[in-house]
Amino acid sequence: MATEVKVPVLGESITEATIGEWLKKPGDAVAVDEPIASLETDKVAVEVPSPVAGVMGEQVAKPGDTVQVGAVIAIIEDGAAAAPVPAKAEAAAPAPAAIAPAPAAAGDDHVMTLSPAVRRLVLEHGLDPSAIKGTGRDGRLTKEDVLAAAAGHKPEVSAAAPAAAAPVSAPSGGRREERVRMTRLRQTIATRLKDAQNTAAILTTFNDVDMTAVMEARAKYKDLFEKKHGVRLGFMGFFVKAAVMALKDMPAVNASIEGDEIVYHDYVDISVAVSAPNGLVVPVIRDAQDMSVATVEKTIGDFGKRAKDGTLKMEEMKGGTFTISNGGVFGSLLSTPIINPPQSAVLGLHRIDQRPVVVDGQIVIRPMMYLALSYDHRLIDGREAVTFLVALKNAIEDPTRLLIDL
Repeated sequence: MATEVKVPVLGESITEATIGEWLKKPGDAVAVDEPIASLETDKVAVEVPSPVAGVMGEQVAKPGDTVQVGAVIAIIEDGAAAAPVPAKAEAAAPAPAAIAPAPAAAGDDHVMTLSPAVRRLVLEHGLDPSAIKGTGRDGRLTKEDVLAAAAGHKPEVSAAAPAAAAPVSAPSGGRREERVRMTRLRQTIATRLKDAQNTAAILTTFNDVDMTAVMEARAKYKDLFEKKHGVRLGFMGFFVKAAVMALKDMPAVNASIEGDEIVYHDYVDISVAVSAPNGLVVPVIRDAQDMSVATVEKTIGDFGKRAKDGTLKMEEMKGGTFTISNGGVFGSLLSTPIINPPQSAVLGLHRIDQRPVVVDGQIVIRPMMYLALSYDHRLIDGREAVTFLVALKNAIEDPTRLLIDL
């Protein structure tokens, strides 16, 4: 008896998705609830589990196809996985030892399970994917695995890989181009960002902040903090708490426009930009105004881990009244971030540099960070934007303010 696998309900207002990749091939054994395919939606990648145990049968759709919620995408057949077909000996051979499969076959099977981004990196660097140990889900290769191999690191060689497998050499001379279809997530990001520019009157205001006090507090308490709370003390916890305090003073920065009305929120749901394999996603820290620094750090750490694993849920991406984007982790010195509609403002954090500044009439070297607040000028005036940044700056430069709500 065969069982149909259908596209599950993906969330409110989401009616279709794109087949990202098949995680099982026809003939593979499949357990109940084992992921067999990944789907790309407007917000996040999700995996489709098998409803029954059996054998992977027909795959109705192929990677890149758009499928509707409820559509049949695969068939699960009853029974166990088919035994591998032994290699055929040459007719003229007088029954020698069994002929081993060609090394290229293993590589070809491995390539078929690569995501488009990983496949592109493999081709660009001329690597043999079967010789690289994957660290992703079910042993799949990640971009980090390929980049580590390309950088000359010594990756673990999988047992199935031939000992002397030669890397695929890139063609010499000439110029190449490759066309890769945009993922659904990237298409949605592109559309939303352009819509934001077309709709909102975006303006960016800058300030800088002396990170000395926060860095000293972090160095002094990080070991005790991690021992008590089980999570590392980073900078984001301080910035989220400082933003909450500044947003209470400047409620317009935490508001949004709906039609001809301004919606003010008495809560702070902060969207934090984290990296996922297919792009940047923004899960939401809900009710940040009620959280401690430890709870904020735990929440962000959990978001970052699950973004890499592709296990963030749809509901975790919805809402948000204000966004914090930390480009400093990638080395950004300065940027003008784009707001995330219907939100009216986004705070951009950047790298920390030792710079000369004047303190009490003396030139000293301090760890400084540039702050950027992009905001919708239809709702937020320059005075409010500057006041918000100054309040944030004061809280970071004197973290005691966070404790006594100044």
